[in-house]
Amino acid sequence: MSKVSNSLLGLLALTAMAGCSKYKPAQTSDLSELTAYFSSEGIVSDSIGADSTELLITNFAGPEIVPSPSCLAVASTGEVFVGVDMIGSLGKTPGKGSIVKLVDSDHDGTLDSHTEFVKVDNPRGIIALDDQVYVLHTTFGADSLATGMDLVVFEDKNKDGVADGPAKPLITGISTANQLRSRGTDHSTNGIRMGIDGWIYIAVGDFGFVDAEDREGTKLTMLGGGIVRVRPDGTGMEVYTHGTRNIYDVAIDPFMNIYTRGNTNDGGGWNIRFIHHLQSGEYGYPSLFKHFTDEILPALADLGGGSGTGAYFMDDARWPAQYNRVPMMADWGKSQLYIHRVAMDGPSFTQQDENFIKLSQITDVDVDGSGTMYLAAWDGAGFRGNPEKGYVVRVVPVGWKHEAYPDLKAASVAELAELLKATNSVTRLDAQQELLTRSKDEAAAAALAVAKDNTLPLEARVAAIFTYSQAACGAGVEELVKLGEEDKLREFALRALTDQKACISGVPVDLFIAAAQDANPRVRAAAIVGLGRLGDKKAAEVLLDVPVPASAQIPAKDTEGPHATPNSDIVLPHLAVRALVELNAVDAAVEALDSDNYKLALWALRNMHDPKAVDGLMAAYAASEDAVKKAEIQTALGRLYQKEAPYDGSWWWGTRPDTHGPYYKAENWEASDKIKTFLVAESSASGDSQKAFYAGLNDRHRLGIVELGTESAAPVVEETTVDLESIKNKKGQVGAASIEDVILAVGGLKGDPVIGKTLFTSQGCIACHAIEAGQVMKGPFMGQIGSIMNRDQIVEAILKPNASISQGFASVQITTNDGKFYMGFVTAESAQELTIRDITGTATKLEKKNIKERKELENSMMPAGLANSLSYEELASLVTFLSQQK
Repeated sequence: MSKVSNSLLGLLALTAMAGCSKYKPAQTSDLSELTAYFSSEGIVSDSIGADSTELLITNFAGPEIVPSPSCLAVASTGEVFVGVDMIGSLGKTPGKGSIVKLVDSDHDGTLDSHTEFVKVDNPRGIIALDDQVYVLHTTFGADSLATGMDLVVFEDKNKDGVADGPAKPLITGISTANQLRSRGTDHSTNGIRMGIDGWIYIAVGDFGFVDAEDREGTKLTMLGGGIVRVRPDGTGMEVYTHGTRNIYDVAIDPFMNIYTRGNTNDGGGWNIRFIHHLQSGEYGYPSLFKHFTDEILPALADLGGGSGTGAYFMDDARWPAQYNRVPMMADWGKSQLYIHRVAMDGPSFTQQDENFIKLSQITDVDVDGSGTMYLAAWDGAGFRGNPEKGYVVRVVPVGWKHEAYPDLKAASVAELAELLKATNSVTRLDAQQELLTRSKDEAAAAALAVAKDNTLPLEARVAAIFTYSQAACGAGVEELVKLGEEDKLREFALRALTDQKACISGVPVDLFIAAAQDANPRVRAAAIVGLGRLGDKKAAEVLLDVPVPASAQIPAKDTEGPHATPNSDIVLPHLAVRALVELNAVDAAVEALDSDNYKLALWALRNMHDPKAVDGLMAAYAASEDAVKKAEIQTALGRLYQKEAPYDGSWWWGTRPDTHGPYYKAENWEASDKIKTFLVAESSASGDSQKAFYAGLNDRHRLGIVELGTESAAPVVEETTVDLESIKNKKGQVGAASIEDVILAVGGLKGDPVIGKTLFTSQGCIACHAIEAGQVMKGPFMGQIGSIMNRDQIVEAILKPNASISQGFASVQITTNDGKFYMGFVTAESAQELTIRDITGTATKLEKKNIKERKELENSMMPAGLANSLSYEELASLVTFLSQQK
C-alpha cells in the first residue's frame, strides 16, 4: 500500500473513530487564567533580592540544637522538623542522625522549645502533616552497614513532640545498599513532597534502586535517577519520570507541574539543569542526554556549576508578588536560594533564574500555613557532618502578621471545603488531607461543589478536582468527565481521571482519544499520558498520528545535543512514544511505518525489544525505495541490536559515567543475531560510498560488529607527569603559618589571576585538575570551582585536602588479578573498563573483568603542602584565578 493511500486511510479511520464516539476534540482553548498565574508582567527582575525593606530574615536555631541540617519540613501549624545528619553525604557510621522538632509557640520568631522527635540516620526528606511525619532515611543492619533507604511514617498523636513508637514503612529499599556502603548517601534517594493530587513525590538520585517494595508488595527497580511517587498509605508506587542525575528535592505547583534543580547533572563538569518534569518523560542521563537528544525531554536551562538541594513552589498571596507563584530552588554549592520565573510555552515552560536569598550551603526550604518560611543551612559542616556547624533561619515579608491557623480536626466538612479556596497552597493541601479522613461521600460532594464554582480562582478549583477524585475514586468518573467539558478545567479533569490506576476501570478511552486532538496542547499532553495509563491499544492510532517536529534531530557526529534548551515542540511526540511503549503497541507501530508519519513509529520501535518489531522493520526496509527512510530503518535496527542489562545494584557508574550511549551496560537479546546478519549483509552489498554510514552506525550505537568497520580512532590517554614531592617540601610564607593566619591574610589580598594561572601549572595543580571543558578529566574539575566554593573554602581545600574530599574524587586502590597494584582517581568509567590516573598524572586503562579488588580510601590523593613554598600574595593569586573559573 502506498504512503498516500495509507495516510488517507489513517485519517479516515480517525474521522470515523471520532464520528462513532460521543466525545469530540475541543476546538477551543482557555489558557488565560493559567497564563496569567505564571505571568511576570510588572515585575522588574533587577529589583529582586533579599532586601531588608522586603524580607525579615532572623536566626531561629543554631548548631547546638540542629547541627548539620540536611533537610527540613514545616507543619501547616508552624512546627519545624529538622533532619540532623551527623553522618553527612560521605560518612558511613550509624547512630548520628535524628529529627528535631522546633516550636515557636507564640509565633514571634523566637524558638520557645525543642524536642528530639525521633532518631534516624541520614534523614533526606521530611513531610509534616498533622500528627504524621513522613521521613526518608538510610537504614543500617546490626553490623552497622547500610542496608538501603526507607520511606516511613511516624505518628505523634499525643502531641508531646516525640514519635509515639516505631515507624510504619511505606517503601523499603529505595536505594542500593552497595553504593550506600561504599560511598555514603551523596547520590542516594533524597527529598519528598506531597502534591495536591495526594501523591508523595520522591527525588531519586542516580544510585537508583533494586526491588524497592511498597506496602502492597509492588516491587520496582530503577537504573539511575528520576522521580518515583507513592500514595500516603504506601500503595501504588510507580515511576513518574526517569533519566536525571542527582536531584535532591521536588517543587510542585498548584497545577501539578513538577520542577527540580539537578545536582551535578552534566557529568563532564558539575553543571546544574533546571527541569520541568512531565509524567512518563525520559530526561536521558547518562546515556541519551548528549548524543541521543532527539529522544529525550530537554531541561529548561543549564545553569553552570553548582549543587542543587531543597526545592519549593511558593504559592501564598501574603508574600510580595515578585516572590510569589515561582519555584524556589536551593543550591548548596552556590549558597543561594534561587527563583526560577517560569512562563507558559505550549505544554511546558521557559524560565528565567534570579538570585533570591544568600545562605551558607543552603540545604532546604519550606513554608507553613501562615506564610512563614524556614531555611536550613549546612554552613560548612563538611561531607561527614559537624556538631558545630549548621543552623535554621526564619523568613517573613516585612509587615507580615501571623494569622491563627484553623483547627482542622474540629472543622466541619463544609468548613474544610471552604479552606480549599484558601489563597495559599499549604492550607489547601492540609484541608484536602483532613477532608479525605471524613465520610468519602460527604467529602466528595463538598469538593465537587467547589470544583464546579466558576467564580473561584483556578488553583482552588484544581485542588477541589483532585480532592474529589481521591474521595470518589471510580464513582467519580461521570462528574469528572462533565468538569472536563469546561475548557480551562479539561487538562486537570483528564489527569484526575487516570491518576490512580485503581480508579480507572470506568474511564472512557474514547474521551482521551478525542482529547489527544484538543486545541489546547496541555490537554493533549494530559490525554496522551492518560492513554498510556489506560492500557487500551486502540489508542495507538491517535498516538501514532502525533507529528514529529523538525527539531528532533540526531546530533552531528562528536557533538553534544541540546539537552538543556526548552523545546515545547518535542513534548507531545515524546509523550506519545512513551505511551506507545507502555501499551506495547508493536503491531500498530509496524503498520505505521507505511504512513507519512513513519518517523514517530520508528522512534517508538527503537524502544521496543520485541522480535515482531525487528521483523516489521526489516519488511519495511525491503518494501521502501526511499534511501533516507531505509537509512532511518537501519538506524532503528542498530538501536535494537542490544538492550540495557538488568540492574542488580552490584555496580554503579560513578560520578563521571560513560555518557556515549545509547546504553550504559548493553547486552544482546534474542533478536541480536538476526539484526547483525541483516546489517552485515546490507553493508557487504553496499558500495564504497555507503561504508561510512555503516561504520558510523557501528560507532554511534557501539554495536561492536567488526564487519561494519569503524570511523573512530582509539582515544589517546593523556599523561602529565609532575614531581609533587619537590613542590610540597619547599617552605615559604604559607608553609610557615597556621591555616587560620593564611585564610585571614589571603582574604585581605586581591591577587593577580594571570600569576595564579602560571602557579596552577608550576605548583603541580595541572597534573590532577582540568580547567577547561573538553580537556581530559583528571581529579576534581576546576573549570567551575568558583561557582561552588568561596575564597576561604578554596584556601582550605588547598591547605587541608583531606578535610573535604570533593564528591567523586576519593582515592581508589585497585588490585588486578595478575597482582598489579594501582592507586589514583577513577577518571572515566564504562560498564566494561575504567581509567585510573595516579598522583603523577599517569593514566592507565583497566578492564573491569581483570579487577580483583577495588577499595575507596579515606584520604585525598592530593598531598598537603603543595602551596607551602608560596607567599601570601602568590596564594591569593592562585585563589583569585580559581575563583574566576565559573
